[in-house]
Amino acid sequence: MHERIHTAAAPEAVGPYSQAIKTTATTMIFCSGQVPLDPKTQELVTGDIETQARRVMDNLKAVLAEAGADFSHVVKTTILLVDLNDFATVNAVYGSYFGDPKPARATFEVSRLPKDARVEIEAIAVL
Repeated sequence: MHERIHTAAAPEAVGPYSQAIKTTATTMIFCSGQVPLDPKTQELVTGDIETQARRVMDNLKAVLAEAGADFSHVVKTTILLVDLNDFATVNAVYGSYFGDPKPARATFEVSRLPKDARVEIEAIAVL
């Protein structure tokens, strides 16, 4: 379905992601960014950045499942953080949801997210 691309001619991945993912599949799923909203209440979950990151990943998991996919189908993600100091914690939570190969990824610090969330993650999956 998809394979990890790795070259010593570019920097090693410094976290749970791949330099690139190559795919020959034709069905793609583009998941909108998820913020840590509780799907039952539509309210932002209370708690620390780890709690928010887990809710985001669980929301993504639900969206992927509805599309007939799971985290093994994800080839690219983007993480948006209000505070890049939260990177290590979010990175650990994020990494716990993926097997190998890890998807390609970009992470950005932003000034504000919807509902004043501290983290948002979007994903692209391939079936």
